[in-house]
Amino acid sequence: MRMSQTIIKPLKDAPKDADTTNHRLLVQAGFVRQLMAGVYTYLPLGLKVLNKISQVVREEMDKVGGQEILMPMLHPAEIWKKTGGWDNIDVLFKIQSRTGKDCALGQSQEEVVTPLMREFIKSYRDLPTSIYHIQWKFRDELRSKSGILRGREFLMKDMYSWHETEKDFEDYYKKVKEAYLKVFKRLGLIAKVTEASGGSFTDKVSYEFMVLTDAGEDDILYCPDCDFCVNIGIAKVKAGDTCPACKKEKLLKDRASEVGNVFDLGYKYSKDFNLQYTDEKGERRYPVMGCYGIGISRTMGTLVEKFSDEKGILWPKIVSPFRIHLVSLGEETLMAEKLYKQLLGVTEVLWDDRKVSAGTKFADADLIGCPLRVVVSEKSLKEGGVEVKNRSEDKIKIVTTKGLLKMLQ
Repeated sequence: MRMSQTIIKPLKDAPKDADTTNHRLLVQAGFVRQLMAGVYTYLPLGLKVLNKISQVVREEMDKVGGQEILMPMLHPAEIWKKTGGWDNIDVLFKIQSRTGKDCALGQSQEEVVTPLMREFIKSYRDLPTSIYHIQWKFRDELRSKSGILRGREFLMKDMYSWHETEKDFEDYYKKVKEAYLKVFKRLGLIAKVTEASGGSFTDKVSYEFMVLTDAGEDDILYCPDCDFCVNIGIAKVKAGDTCPACKKEKLLKDRASEVGNVFDLGYKYSKDFNLQYTDEKGERRYPVMGCYGIGISRTMGTLVEKFSDEKGILWPKIVSPFRIHLVSLGEETLMAEKLYKQLLGVTEVLWDDRKVSAGTKFADADLIGCPLRVVVSEKSLKEGGVEVKNRSEDKIKIVTTKGLLKMLQ
């Protein structure tokens, strides 16, 4: 992609109203633009990152048997009234059509997916089964903040599963838990599995996947030696207490951002929509239902909070919008174009071919944060190749074109 032919326009200055690193850098580097509080347009760079995060999530959900579908964002009020959500969920966006029909903008999909699955779950032979989708969600937050970490409109993966028994659900949860941890590990994040309240979904304990960051909105207590972690809002222990699990270390308190969650929904939605199956004895039963969410856009914001410095973003290679940021200086356009075409054969390339100063190009490359910067200049060609620099390092080395292509392959 040539920058001169795109709407990739990094800003010299950060937005004055930015209160977090992800808000400041994503706007300044040209990944997003804010339409209003909690609502963003994802520009070409931002959309590439969202799609790459989504693909990692998709691959791991497929491995645990998830079947991908796409459910609507606009819901009839009747399904929300059936579960009590219409009156009890205060963040639900409610709208009315010109015909006077009440509707909701989906903040979750239990009310849609449960009646849908009545068509497909008839017998115990149809269980267990799981369905997921990646779709935009809406929540009428009173105070949207922290950039894309807490939005009124956000991209999310939510998966739902149905089981004959609570034990079968618990066994499946363990598989999904490992899949979630693998997702975040692949993205370069260390997530802690945290006990929390089920909130408006259920009165049972739920599990949140939290990443430590000062921009987070939750306080957690965790053990530095084992996996014990709890949201401070339901904790029976406090910072400095001995870990109740391993009995070895003192509990630490830190700020964290929720990037995923799991809820045991029990029989609530199955009963609300009369979703039943016939068991081996020929008796009608309600399946146990589970819900599993990952915030795609929230994860993107968390990545920026974790991987950035005073110059800009440092994207992990797996989600970076491009692997190579090619910079051409002076009159070396023809050589740069030849290299650009060669690089396109092996990887994704953003070529800064704009007629701006070298300082601006270097600053924008650091701001955008692709893993590798390659510079074609009169100086580099005299030295036998191109300048190659990792975004996370200061060291610059001269590499031949053939050597660069071989390294990337």
